[in-house]
Amino acid sequence: MYGCEAWTITKEIQKKIEAAEMWFFRRMLRVPWTARKTNEEVLKETESTRSLMNRIRRRQAKFVGHIMRLKR
Repeated sequence: MYGCEAWTITKEIQKKIEAAEMWFFRRMLRVPWTARKTNEEVLKETESTRSLMNRIRRRQAKFVGHIMRLKR
């Protein structure tokens, strides 16, 4: 997430970020890639939701606010 404030997020990059997040969850649970588990099942086991894109968007919004305050 280092420097995510300056990233340009396209739909393709967003899909890759979400896929990476699910990969992280699967690695934490030690679910092999051959296992037939849906993303919803994995999220239910971790008792969490997909939040990485929300965090990135929040950090980008904070950064824009910071830049806008500097220009005054």
